[in-house]
Amino acid sequence: MTDLFGLAFPFFGLIFLGFACGRLVRLPEEGLAWLSFFIIYVALPALFYRIVAQTPFSELANPRFILAAGLSTATTAALALAIALWFRRGNLKESAIALNVGAYANVGYMGPGLSLAALGAEAATPAALIFACDSLLFFTLVPLLIAVHGRGERLSKTLVTVVKRVVTHPFNIATFLGVIAAAFDLHAPGAVERMLDFLKNAAAPCALFTLGVTVALRPLKRVPAELPALLGLKLLVHPALALTVFSALGPFSDRWMETAVLMASLPPALNCFVLARQYRTYMEEASAGVLVGTVLSVATVTGLLYLIQQHLVPLHLFH
Repeated sequence: MTDLFGLAFPFFGLIFLGFACGRLVRLPEEGLAWLSFFIIYVALPALFYRIVAQTPFSELANPRFILAAGLSTATTAALALAIALWFRRGNLKESAIALNVGAYANVGYMGPGLSLAALGAEAATPAALIFACDSLLFFTLVPLLIAVHGRGERLSKTLVTVVKRVVTHPFNIATFLGVIAAAFDLHAPGAVERMLDFLKNAAAPCALFTLGVTVALRPLKRVPAELPALLGLKLLVHPALALTVFSALGPFSDRWMETAVLMASLPPALNCFVLARQYRTYMEEASAGVLVGTVLSVATVTGLLYLIQQHLVPLHLFH
């Protein structure tokens, strides 16, 4: 248990340290702008580039794993959308944001650092693949649902906007460049690679601290009625679905299976609130979802880490 506490505490500790600073230190929210820019456009892209570029291309070209990642998350998203539509009385715009609370795991800020620390270097490739799949899914699905709700914007225009955002997102660009580097065994000059390593090592601490500060600056004003169901889906059902789908479409190695289940168990991503703010809907509810989900995940994610550590997760249900 001491080892488990030592593994989980740095990640949740950084989040709650950021949360405490956000509540105690009276600095304007605008102060996060450059730090957020550094995380999204510099540090995390460097992390994903290095993870993917250092992985043999044969491991990246894994269509069964990619299919399993997309199917498990899409199924969870469909369930979350159904729950949100029921509680929101058919309001598709609000439900499009709410489904992120129930399905969009924190695979960007928490996922890479936690999976690498808990499971070792072998977790890097599946973590990167799951991140890319989830990003493509939610950056495509949410704008389309919002457009269908509005019915004022032509679908073709919406599709162009969605494709542009997916193609130009720094995470996806970095992942694509990493795939190219892995495929052709390309290496940057030594000085550049060392700089990328510096940036990679800064990504998780900065991202987790910023997550805590950002959540602290969103007062818990409104807890939506659907939140318990959405968080139960995110923290408990999603990892169970991932275990089932990946086991059915496998077999995959134990480390890849453990990474898939761990990534699915993570709490709602901060992007839930980012999307809510972008579309000016469900903002207080999304903030509550991120805050409460992160707090609850201290127990659920730590519990899953214990089960993985003790080899108590049935990784190969159908094999």
